[in-house]
Amino acid sequence: MTYYTSSLLAVPTANKQQYLSHASAAWAVFQRYGALRMVEGWGVDISRGKVTDLYQAVQAQDGETVVFSWIEWQDRPAADAAWQKMQADAAMNSLPAMPFDGSRMIYGGFEPVFTAGTDHPAGYIQGFVLAVPAQNRAAYIDIARQAWEGAFKPRGCLGTVEAWGVDVPHGAQTDFYRASKAEASEIPVFSWTLWPDKATCDAAAQAMEAEMAGQSFPEMPFDGMRMMWGGFEPIFDSAFRA
Repeated sequence: MTYYTSSLLAVPTANKQQYLSHASAAWAVFQRYGALRMVEGWGVDISRGKVTDLYQAVQAQDGETVVFSWIEWQDRPAADAAWQKMQADAAMNSLPAMPFDGSRMIYGGFEPVFTAGTDHPAGYIQGFVLAVPAQNRAAYIDIARQAWEGAFKPRGCLGTVEAWGVDVPHGAQTDFYRASKAEASEIPVFSWTLWPDKATCDAAAQAMEAEMAGQSFPEMPFDGMRMMWGGFEPIFDSAFRA
């Protein structure tokens, strides 16, 4: 089963080019160890939340941009073996210095529980992080399918991935559990939708809001107040490099 090493981090906005250089150098190593794809999304439309948000998730400071990224592997054993081997690879130590505070980077391993559409190059990524009660996994997958078929796909969304946390570590400073204020028995979920451009995504959001006006919001199998999301510009996608 496809497996993702997913991460959130905060990068000084002034270091965008250095971050791209670091990502490109890192991809050369990851690819050598079997990684299939790496995508880096640069935050361009992230709202502040009342309970939590993506800025709080990585303790972003003034002048920093949130980055939403993932590495795709054939399966979890391939990813686990690769990370173990890379720890002993001198090439990892020769990478450019990280142009961000790695202690505030959060990451984990996720398996897709619902995918639809295409992985064609996207002009815009909408990324989500949330916590779902483990017992509500089937209900969450059903809601994701309904959202794709009834809301996203008809309004121009290219594709979607819903990934369920299966190897998500607890961090010393922050992590996916604290970021989503996960309660006991809740599982972090890392997901994204792909769009041709920001305008199409924004228009879809406006249409969905108008459609729901005056209606009761359907019951969700998770606490929507703790769901975080934002819009990202894909600045690196190994599958579609020039």
